[in-house]
Amino acid sequence: MPPLQFTLTGDYVELHNLLKLMGLADSGGSAKARVAMGDVTVDGKVETRKTCKIRAGQTVALDGQTIRVRAPE
Repeated sequence: MPPLQFTLTGDYVELHNLLKLMGLADSGGSAKARVAMGDVTVDGKVETRKTCKIRAGQTVALDGQTIRVRAPE
């Protein structure tokens, strides 16, 4: 699967919000649950903090799908 691209509108996006915005979770609650279960990696490492700040240049992965986060243009 080709990686998805997400362009920030500010300095960062919280991890659970990114999953919801990109359609990898049906709701904020399911996004938080997936993070808490250790299903999500940030830059190749398991991340369990639901409100982890994801910044430009970071890569998030869940279920074989990768999201590359870019700075605002």
